[in-house]
Amino acid sequence: MRRARGGEAGPVWLVADEQTAGRGRRSREWRSPPGNLYASLLLPDPAPPETMAELSLALALALHDAVAAAAAPDSPAAELKWPNDLMIAGRKCAGILLEGGLDGARRFAVAGFGVNIVSHPQGTDHPATDLGAEGYRTDRDELFARLSAAVPERLTEWNRGAGLGSIRRDWLGHAFGLGRPMRITTTTESYMATVRGLDAKGRLLVMREGREQIVAAGEVFDLRSAPEPAS
Repeated sequence: MRRARGGEAGPVWLVADEQTAGRGRRSREWRSPPGNLYASLLLPDPAPPETMAELSLALALALHDAVAAAAAPDSPAAELKWPNDLMIAGRKCAGILLEGGLDGARRFAVAGFGVNIVSHPQGTDHPATDLGAEGYRTDRDELFARLSAAVPERLTEWNRGAGLGSIRRDWLGHAFGLGRPMRITTTTESYMATVRGLDAKGRLLVMREGREQIVAAGEVFDLRSAPEPAS
């Protein structure tokens, strides 16, 4: 973010061996010991404002592409939980934090990728795992090489929103929790609903109390591990 506001044009990657102040969504701590992947990508003007939210889906697919290439024949499949968490065997293995900003009139986005490769935290909102624990065979440098190759391919396919149809189709092919009741948590409420899919703009479709509803922003929790709603 500092580089972007200082005039860095990008795209450019920054990769850390470890982080002392890693964070996830809603400023949650992202524990960052050595051996895992911590990489942030600066993207200059990646899309018009009206399609910027779709960027999460394209980046999540790129992450899935990179991780799936490291799977062993008997490894459980990696899945995508809306909008951009990577799940293996029902546990969170990776996440993406997408943030936007302005440098004068110039818009940019920064995508931070955190992937548990050799270790994972305990006591998190989502039960966690790591690639090694699930039989995936890779290391940080190999996984980053795959990710940095997959991202431009998926961004070209997405084409600033013009190619959302194929991105949406591929994303749904790896979707976590489709057809299952989940807890949906937004900034204003928390409720149970059945995940139905994605709408034409990449927003989450759920069935809530017999009525279809669109979720534009929020988090999805597996009911087996969902936190209780705030009173």
